[in-house]
Amino acid sequence: MTKRYLGLYWAAAAVALAWLAPVAPAADDAAALKAQNDALRLRVDQLGSEMEQVKATLAEQGRGNAAPSVLAKSVDVQVYGYIKLDAARDDSRTSVGNFARWVESEGAVKNDDQFSMTANQTRLGLLVSGPTNTSLKTSGQVEIDFYGNGAAENKPDPMMRLAFLKAEWTDLNFSILAGQTYDIISPLVMPTVNYTVGWWQGDIGYRRPQIRLTQGVKLADDVELKLEAGPTRTITDRKFVYTGATDIDSGADAGFPTMQGRVSLSFPLFNGKAATIGVSGHWGQEEENTTNTLGVTDGSHDSSTWSGNVDARLPVTDWLLFQGEGFVGKNLSAYLGGIGQGFDAVLNKGIAAHGGWAAATLGPWGKWQFNLGAGIDEVDESDVSANAKAPPRLTNAVVFGNGSYALTGNLQVALELSYLKTTYKDAPDGDDWRQQLAAIYKF
Repeated sequence: MTKRYLGLYWAAAAVALAWLAPVAPAADDAAALKAQNDALRLRVDQLGSEMEQVKATLAEQGRGNAAPSVLAKSVDVQVYGYIKLDAARDDSRTSVGNFARWVESEGAVKNDDQFSMTANQTRLGLLVSGPTNTSLKTSGQVEIDFYGNGAAENKPDPMMRLAFLKAEWTDLNFSILAGQTYDIISPLVMPTVNYTVGWWQGDIGYRRPQIRLTQGVKLADDVELKLEAGPTRTITDRKFVYTGATDIDSGADAGFPTMQGRVSLSFPLFNGKAATIGVSGHWGQEEENTTNTLGVTDGSHDSSTWSGNVDARLPVTDWLLFQGEGFVGKNLSAYLGGIGQGFDAVLNKGIAAHGGWAAATLGPWGKWQFNLGAGIDEVDESDVSANAKAPPRLTNAVVFGNGSYALTGNLQVALELSYLKTTYKDAPDGDDWRQQLAAIYKF
């Protein structure tokens, strides 16, 4: 029994004992009876006073214990995320196993099956909002997962996905975002259980630091035109494009950022649901320095990175959604296009690529939901040089279907079956049947 309740229980017990204690019979002794009654009345008054003190103490302690914990005094903070376990079996060797990018060439070993299991996609995020006044709304978001190149499969490192602040002028329908978030181009994601969501398989666009300006224009009650644009960090991670070169990242070496932009139109379909179509693109430049035999920089080469993209999201009914994207561009490895190939150092040129994806979402029907889709990424064969040790990838395609079942409002299980095929220049193709099971707990 805690000390906070001890006084209250002793006080109650004393009152009960006082009232239940037998009174000595002395009917003929009025003086003795009066004295006894006076003593009992005094004792009851004392106990009442003590009980009031105990109740006041408990109330004060209760108020202290009931006080909510405060994450931040000036803003509202919401924690969100999910815990996810993925288990996958491939009948051929894929890159990289935990998630499937492409199938390795089966020239050396054919149908080399593999099994993977990981919790690395587990995600944790913070949504921050406030302070807000009549015209300005401020917010921010931070999000991580655990695909940060850990030393061992059971010791992964956190990886920053999102970290940005946002200011919205609601009366102007205008906002500014600053930080790391998704690319402006190609904003949709292929609805796969596979972590890559179609990257290197027809869905381009990633995350990077940027400053984004967004202006909405109301054309009618349910029709809006949205304009988005801004500078982004040019990232290539290429520092040794030429033998002997020890440059900084060739994207940073360009001296200016990559520009991205998108124009989209949202409008109601015949069922009243909002559909969106968009056109987007990016342009930037990279600089690779060359060195002579003495290691002295003696020149440089500039290469452009660009893309043109279309996207559409069309909710046909309450249970049927069509969506997809298409792209064409050059030097797209930093945008997860070109099957991971951006620049050919032998030919000294950027690699052109094109592709896209389409998918249908069926449901939800009760606790069930299904997705069917396909995607392809293809490079220009004339832009890649033969390499016996690392043959260039020419096409990479996927066809997939998945279904999920909600055991509760937070817990769901999902199963995906996909077929991947990758073709190579001067090397045998690779193809793979992949089965992936996932358990997801959202919060």
